[in-house]
Amino acid sequence: MQGVWDLIRLIFPYAIVFTIPLLITSLGGLFSERSGVVNIGLDGFMVFGSFVSAYTIKLLMPVLPNGDLAVWIGLLAATVAGAVFSLLHSFACVTLNANQVISGTAINMIAYAVTVYIARTITGSGNITIVHGIARTDIPVLSQIPVLGDLFFKSTYATTWVVLLILVVFAFILYRTAFGLRLRACGEHPHAADAAGINVYRTRYIAVAISGAFSALGGAAILVTYSGEFNGNVAGLGFLALAALIFGKWKPLGILGATFFFGFAATIANVSQVIPFFTNLVDKSPFWAPLTLKAFPYVVTLIALVFFSKTTQAPRASGLPYDKGQR
Repeated sequence: MQGVWDLIRLIFPYAIVFTIPLLITSLGGLFSERSGVVNIGLDGFMVFGSFVSAYTIKLLMPVLPNGDLAVWIGLLAATVAGAVFSLLHSFACVTLNANQVISGTAINMIAYAVTVYIARTITGSGNITIVHGIARTDIPVLSQIPVLGDLFFKSTYATTWVVLLILVVFAFILYRTAFGLRLRACGEHPHAADAAGINVYRTRYIAVAISGAFSALGGAAILVTYSGEFNGNVAGLGFLALAALIFGKWKPLGILGATFFFGFAATIANVSQVIPFFTNLVDKSPFWAPLTLKAFPYVVTLIALVFFSKTTQAPRASGLPYDKGQR
């Protein structure tokens, strides 16, 4: 029993680290889809945010005496840049009534190509490395709580608490404000919302901007916590975030549980080579065991979607273009 507790205590902080970028990206996707716009481009927004934050931090590090300030400015720059970049998706889907899946796929392709090209122009290698990120810290008092202190409040990143605060704010906005009611109305019955005096186009533009901003923040969070380098890739976490959005039934608390589930699965895949329990398991297993562990989060995602996709109900107008003149 002690061995199981030690394993959980060892894995849990890593699981939270992997969960946080998934969570903030899924929350961004939630706002977009609740307004009626499907955002397949979450992965591309994450890559774009990772690039902007890496480049910003690299530029500011020699100038600012405080490295932490450069990191937080980098996160802010990624968030703003993601909102601006999302205008491409908004214009195509909301103004031109383009196919939303195709537009999101194009966003992914553009983000990958443009960021890697610029990075190669800057560095010659396509990678941008930062020398300073967000350090792990223990939260005073709370880290001394038995069991919970070890799991939640020791060796934690500040971004974890920022994202959890955003989760609470998002849930409040979505269910307790007039804007949230209008947003959900646009995703369920846009023509009825228009008849009630709601500007559906403007609401969807705002929702997609939020989606792009916080998806980019998710990519930047990866950079400043456990990655430390932009290389044009976020390991498909944007698609895992999209799966978590579906698995979580388009609800904030459901998404929290789903992203932790997928984050835990991703943790097993990424730390399997350094934790004795998993290395011993691999050594005693057939040759395909290492591959199985690496593919574990994606296999779990597929299984979850197979079992839960039929019981989930997306917003009724999600993915459907809105034309004010048609009923």
